[in-house]
Amino acid sequence: MQILVRVFEVLFISSLVGVFPLSLAETTSPGVCSEADRAALLAFKAKIVKDTTGILSSWIGRDCCGGDWEGVQCNPAGRVTTLALQGPVKDSSMYMKGTLSSSLGSLPFLQVLVISGMKLITGPIPDSFSKLTRLTQLVLEDNSLQGNIPSGLGLLSHLQTLSLAGNHLKGPVPPSLGNLRNLGMINLGRNSLSGPIPASLKNLHLLQSFDLSFNSLSGFIPEFLGQFRNLTFIDLSNNQLSAHLPISMFNLVSLSYLSLSHNLLTGTIPEQVGNLKSLTSLSLSSNKFIGHIPASISRLQNLWSLNLSRNGFSDPLPDVSNRGIPSLLSIDLSFNNLSLGTVPKWITDRQLSDVNLAGCKLRGSLPRFTRPDSLSSIDLSNNFLTGSISTFFTKMTSLQKVKLSNNLLKFDLSELKVPDGISSIDLHSNQVCGSLSSILNNRTSSFLEVIDVSNNLISGTIPEFSEGLNLKELNIGSNKIAGQIPSSISNLIELERLDVSRNLITGTIPMSLGRLANLHWLDLSINRLTGRIPTSLLGIKFMRHASFRANRLCGEIPQGRPFDIFPASAYAHNLCLCGKPMPPCRGKKQETSQ
Repeated sequence: MQILVRVFEVLFISSLVGVFPLSLAETTSPGVCSEADRAALLAFKAKIVKDTTGILSSWIGRDCCGGDWEGVQCNPAGRVTTLALQGPVKDSSMYMKGTLSSSLGSLPFLQVLVISGMKLITGPIPDSFSKLTRLTQLVLEDNSLQGNIPSGLGLLSHLQTLSLAGNHLKGPVPPSLGNLRNLGMINLGRNSLSGPIPASLKNLHLLQSFDLSFNSLSGFIPEFLGQFRNLTFIDLSNNQLSAHLPISMFNLVSLSYLSLSHNLLTGTIPEQVGNLKSLTSLSLSSNKFIGHIPASISRLQNLWSLNLSRNGFSDPLPDVSNRGIPSLLSIDLSFNNLSLGTVPKWITDRQLSDVNLAGCKLRGSLPRFTRPDSLSSIDLSNNFLTGSISTFFTKMTSLQKVKLSNNLLKFDLSELKVPDGISSIDLHSNQVCGSLSSILNNRTSSFLEVIDVSNNLISGTIPEFSEGLNLKELNIGSNKIAGQIPSSISNLIELERLDVSRNLITGTIPMSLGRLANLHWLDLSINRLTGRIPTSLLGIKFMRHASFRANRLCGEIPQGRPFDIFPASAYAHNLCLCGKPMPPCRGKKQETSQ
């Protein structure tokens, strides 16, 4: 869903770029750079103590308007109109470290200021930015900016785009932002803002995109949102907003995306939800809604994603005809007060990509889908499904993730025939038997990243692991697996989480386990392991959790982080483990912390 949000925002910003005066520098040759503007840019550069993007290394020479200064554009008079510095958000090695210089407020002709994705630019947003009265676009996303949002930003009356998302800003949303009557997009998401949504924002009648998600905002969703007839995007998710949904919101006939998930909202979904004829994505998950899901939802002709999970919705589901919600691709009704019994035909008989019906009191055999080839993700966990799985995956050629945990399924692993492209299988807490070699062998797909078959009746031994597997999570805990941990475990070079706890595993912990450099969770507890904890495990630098409890281990615990700072309970109930955090080994004086 976050990818979807990002797509909406990128498309929106792209649609606005045409109205910004960026084309001046392209259609008319700029003049020689103003000395005052050059000094302001160099003062900004001086505050950046490290730049791995290499952008600022191009800022040399006297003419900042000649096209050589990356990210800088000027008008014909040689005044800087655009400063656009954008780093790749997902590449952690590319960043700028430093603070924002107040000197940028001395660029009086600046119309576009974009400093985003730089990750390590800290400190406050300078108050001097309030002097940039020609500014139409201010984007300071995905940095590490701190402090309050300056109220002086409300003086930037020409501003059309304001995005301060993905920082560490705190305090209230300034009421002065209500003065920005030309604003088409506001994104203050992914910060630590608190307090209510200010009433002054009712003046933003041109608003098309409104994102305050992932903050700590409280109070209610304001009624005035229903007056913004141009709104296409609303994301207020992951806050502490309460009370009922304002009826006025359902007047927004242009609204395409609405996410109010992870709040404290109450009441019912009004029948007027069917008026949102442009809606493509609706997420109300993880709130306190009750009552029935309204039948009018079937009138949403463009809706392709519906997430109403983790609320208190009750039976019956609306009777949706074959022509209702014709664009639907993804549905999530998990963890409500629904007692469905069987999956409704209006779900099984249509071409869906994602079906999530966890905790819906489904019973009987696994459902049959009319268009199994379209399914990408299925979650039917926490139900009362019974029987075998042998034909369930037939023709599910696009399936990537399946979750059938916490059911009453009873089958042998040899019956499990999964699609080649599957990446995640979760079957924990059923009555699955058989041997792991049925799913972990030289035919196992390299696409497979997650296997969870814990808390079942699986026996046999842990098979040898061939090269080329890309498993990131392997959970086989709470079964009846015996034998030793094979040294070929080191072939799982991508492994991040390994849980073999509560089995009958014997032998020693293989030295080769220390080659799993990405491992951050290791649970070997409650087995019959003997020997020492190998010092090779000290090579795993990012281990956050490890448990060796209740085995037959002996000898000194590896003395180095993090193993000597894990709690003593991680090593309890063994034969004779010693050394920090356990008592000192005999004949060896344990160092005390200074």
